[in-house]
Amino acid sequence: MMSDGALSQDEIDALLAGVDSSAMGGGMSAPSMTATMAPPAHGPAFDCGALERFFASTTNALSGNLAALTSASVTLVGPEVFAHTRDSFLPSLPAMVTVISANYTSGFPGEHIFIFSEESARAIAALMTKEADIQLDEMAMSVIGEVVSQMVGTQITTLTDKTGNKSIASASPNAVNLPKATAALPAGEFAVMNYSLDLGDGLTHEMWEILGASPAIDISNGLNGGASSGAGMQMGGMNMGGMQQMGGQMPGMQMGGMNMGGMQQMGGQMPGMQMPGMQMGGMNMGGMQMGGQMPGMGGMNMGGMQQMGGQMPSHLGPTNVQPVQFPYMNQQRLGPHETGNIGLIMDVSMEMTVELGRTRKLIKEILGMGEGTIIELDKLAGEPVDILVNHKLIAKGEVVVIDENFGVRVTEIVSPIERINDMGYN
Repeated sequence: MMSDGALSQDEIDALLAGVDSSAMGGGMSAPSMTATMAPPAHGPAFDCGALERFFASTTNALSGNLAALTSASVTLVGPEVFAHTRDSFLPSLPAMVTVISANYTSGFPGEHIFIFSEESARAIAALMTKEADIQLDEMAMSVIGEVVSQMVGTQITTLTDKTGNKSIASASPNAVNLPKATAALPAGEFAVMNYSLDLGDGLTHEMWEILGASPAIDISNGLNGGASSGAGMQMGGMNMGGMQQMGGQMPGMQMGGMNMGGMQQMGGQMPGMQMPGMQMGGMNMGGMQMGGQMPGMGGMNMGGMQQMGGQMPSHLGPTNVQPVQFPYMNQQRLGPHETGNIGLIMDVSMEMTVELGRTRKLIKEILGMGEGTIIELDKLAGEPVDILVNHKLIAKGEVVVIDENFGVRVTEIVSPIERINDMGYN
C-alpha cells in the first residue's frame, strides 16, 4: 500500500523509541534514534546580553563616584554577565567575603547583592577613612555600605531613564564580613555581574554584583522594551501591571480601578504592549480600533466603540465639572480672648530642644572624628541659644546653671513673622 506521506502511529512510536520503522512494515524508513539523546541546553530566563550592555553603560559614572568618595584614581571595568546557581558560583569566591545587600524594594523588586573579597573591602574602607591598617568593624561596614549606596543610586537613575519605570527604589545597603559558605545568595538561578576594580594601589580587585531571578528577568525585559512582571505598566495613572505580549487578547488586564479581564479583538496584535496613538492620561485613544467588546470593564460595555480618533463620541456630551463645596467644621468665629476647645490638647506632650549651634561637615570629616576633636559651631560665644519646640524655633535664651544642671533662661519670644520666615514661607 502506498504511503500518503503521513506517519502512522506505529512509525511515530518507533521514532520515539529509537526503533527502525521499516521493521514494523511501514512503507517509509527513518533513521534510527537513540532514547538517550540529551535535550537541547536551555539558556537562563533572563537576557544576559541586555544586562551586560546596561551595567557596562554605568561603569564610567560609577568610577567617577568612587573616585570622588575616595579621593583616589578609581577605575571600574566590565562587567561580564553569567547565569549561576549557588553551587556553581561559590568556588569563584575567596574564603572570606564582604556581602552588601541592597535589595530592590519596588520597580523591579527582588534580591540585589554586592560582594567584595575581604582584602578589597579593607582597601576601599582605608581609602574612605584615610587609615592604613583598618579593621572591618562596624564603622568600616558603614563606610562600604555608603559606597554601595552611591553606586546603586547611579544605577537606578540610569535604569529609570532606559526603562521608563519611575518607581524603582532600593533598601539601605547592609554590609557584613563572613565566610563565603555562610553568604546568603538567591535561590535557584541568578545573574552575576563580574567587574574588575582598580583602586590605584597596583592590585586588581574583583567585585561581583548579583541579581535574583525575578529582578534579572524584569530588568532585562524592561531594557528590551517588554513589560516586567514586577513593575507593571503605568499609563496616565491607570495600572496595567503584569501585562505582557498577548497577541490579540489581554485576559485579566487591570487598568486602575477598571477590570478589563477578557478584553479581545483590539484591532490586531500589540507587540511589546505598544498602542500607537493611545494616551491613557487624558483618555485620548486616537487610532485605536476596538471592534469587539471589553467585558468586565467596570460594568461598562464598550462593544460598539471604534476608531475613536482622539475624542469621545459626540452623543456623550461635554463633561460638567464643578468644584467640591466643603462645610466649615465650626461656623462660629472665636473672639480675641476665647480659647474654644484648646483645653482638649493641653495634656499633649511636645519635644523641647535647646540648640547651641550648627555646622556642616563632609562625610570624610565626620568619619575622621575621634576623641578630642573640636567642632566649631556657627554661634559666637555669649550669643543667645535657640529654643525649639518640635524642631520649630519659638524663643531665644541664655544658658544658666541650676545647682549642678544646665538650664536656659528665656530672654526673647520669637514673633510669629520671624517664625514663618524661619519655616521658609516668606
